[in-house]
Amino acid sequence: MKLQACARLLVYAILLTALSAAGQVTASVPYTVSTFATGVAGTNFAPDSIAVVNGHVFIGYGDGAAPDGSDGKSSTIVEYQMNGDVVKTYTVVGHNDGLRVNPQTKQLWAMQNEDGSPNLVIIDPIMGTQTVYTFGPTPHGGGYDDIAFRGNDVFLSASNPANNPNFGPAVVKATISGSVVNVTEALNASAIATNVHSNSRVTLNLQDPDSMIFDQFGDLVLDSQADGELIIVHNVGFPTQSVYRLGLALKGAPTQVDDTIFATSTHGTILVSDRDAGAAGIVYAISKNIFSPGAAYTATPNSVGSLDFDTGVITNVVSGMVSPHGMAFIPGQ
Repeated sequence: MKLQACARLLVYAILLTALSAAGQVTASVPYTVSTFATGVAGTNFAPDSIAVVNGHVFIGYGDGAAPDGSDGKSSTIVEYQMNGDVVKTYTVVGHNDGLRVNPQTKQLWAMQNEDGSPNLVIIDPIMGTQTVYTFGPTPHGGGYDDIAFRGNDVFLSASNPANNPNFGPAVVKATISGSVVNVTEALNASAIATNVHSNSRVTLNLQDPDSMIFDQFGDLVLDSQADGELIIVHNVGFPTQSVYRLGLALKGAPTQVDDTIFATSTHGTILVSDRDAGAAGIVYAISKNIFSPGAAYTATPNSVGSLDFDTGVITNVVSGMVSPHGMAFIPGQ
């Protein structure tokens, strides 16, 4: 079944038969919210990153593993049908954070240990195989968090930098040689940027490079989470690269965010992981009758909101969450 058809079934299931969202989670009209999946205490819990490929949803569960890999524990990646039924589970050593689909190969890239000693696992969802890749010493002193693809190029966010000020890379370009991932700097954490609000030039000091995604225009959107800002990079990795800083605000106050996603069609569903909700975490589905193509949504500390890229202002669409993190937009018809 095609992805769009599967997504349409998911939307119908959400609107007609899905269970109501638990607790005090509420959606603002015209949005609706329901439960897509829940974690299982002691087995797969603390959901975070979400990826969609071949009509299936993949969710990474951190399972309490240390984000620097120091405890030797593992994480679980669970494959679901579009109705929320479990298909298969994968175990990866370390704390899973980034989980993305390589659009060229349709393979899953799972990044572990965002705070230090990172590793990468590439999963073939058709064959069910896993291949582990390692990194050399990280140039910024931390680990790697999220993954973004542009054509044949792969970019990683360089998380948990060791120094403040941070003069190391905030984003690196990755290539694989044998079983090792090699990286080169794509964006420096102290780059000169244009402030979107004031049109003035500012020197960055990115202390928490985290989630990132390419927007519909081909610009890389990086969340420097603890800094409460999004960094938009035009022509990332090219000599013509230009950098912009967007400060964020919710209810008139600066705020941090995690994942940011864009609506890629007028009909579809947003999935969001509420990592600490319930006994083991809950993945919610957010729907409405029609989306504005290209509209941005982001996960704040306790809500999901629509994001105005002109002003950085976030307006809640679903409130009352505990700790929303990973997000994905599933297009429908």
